[in-house]
Amino acid sequence: MITYNIIGLMSGTSLDGLDVALVRLHRHENNTWTYELVQAETFSYQPDLIEKLSISTQLTAIQLFKLDKELGKSMGEFVNHFIQKNKFDKNNIDYIASHGHTVYHQPENGFTVQIGCGTTIAAISGIKVINDFRTKDVIHGGQGAPLVPIGDFELFNSEAESFLNIGGISNVSFKKNGKITAFDCSPGNLPLNKLAQNKGLTYDKDGVLAKSGEINFFLLDLLNNLPYYTQNGPKSLGTEWLESEFYPLIKFDRDIENNLRTIIEHEAIQISNILNKNELKSVFITGGGALNNFLIERIGHYFEGKIILPERKIIEFKEAIVFAFLGALYAENIPNCLRDVTGADQNVCGGVLHLP
Repeated sequence: MITYNIIGLMSGTSLDGLDVALVRLHRHENNTWTYELVQAETFSYQPDLIEKLSISTQLTAIQLFKLDKELGKSMGEFVNHFIQKNKFDKNNIDYIASHGHTVYHQPENGFTVQIGCGTTIAAISGIKVINDFRTKDVIHGGQGAPLVPIGDFELFNSEAESFLNIGGISNVSFKKNGKITAFDCSPGNLPLNKLAQNKGLTYDKDGVLAKSGEINFFLLDLLNNLPYYTQNGPKSLGTEWLESEFYPLIKFDRDIENNLRTIIEHEAIQISNILNKNELKSVFITGGGALNNFLIERIGHYFEGKIILPERKIIEFKEAIVFAFLGALYAENIPNCLRDVTGADQNVCGGVLHLP
């Protein structure tokens, strides 16, 4: 058995902070994998960094390069604090595996950009860093996303028939004809948080505001008829799609509760349509959206199967766990991006190694 101790880092588009998870991964003689979540914590970004990240697509090239280094420095410092606080021995940590923070995701134009400089993280932490997991897949014609499904079926395969992660964007994975199928299925927390912020809140806790609103059926019909939902996978969503296709349909300065209610219904319908269409009997839900009680209630209203919510640590840190796993696959030179999922012309072992 081969064992890796890897710190997984996940910075989501919803800007709720950096998830840091120390994961112990075991590759067994039959090439199956198991994991232990040793410790995990979410670190909040400073307000000025949140502001820069929120407008990152509007920055000049020089400003974006500076932000890349600034974010890398913060990530490295968070890792050092995490290690010191928990009294871990750095010498026993093999790698940091960092997703980075997505600024641009345009596989149709041949690129995807995640900032959070890997060399800076390595220099500050003194630990080898693997990042930029998506680019090689995009070079081979893939979407560069989603990356989590390989972890779903290697680490969590006994939990359910399908896996749904509701972060800034929601994505689903399941097996069809023996092959993993996965794609982004709808927005997730991004539009919900954007609306809640207009009420002076960071997010709509438990979906309370949404539950108090009424469905705008005209808006619901517009959202459900967006062209993305008729496309076949592999496919993926980015903030660019939200800005160009989704947000123009919504008035963010009024009818906040009704708009929240309508978007919740829209997301529940789109997610459940996919699960029901593929005759899936159970779904394992993680990500920040899994803590939105009203959203989960509405998915349950439409989904014909069983909803499984794991313990809170897994809900919050599954993606960080999986990125640690992608780092272990990189270390073993095993493909961690699957062409059946992304649409690439071949499986690839994505990632870039940065030495301290």
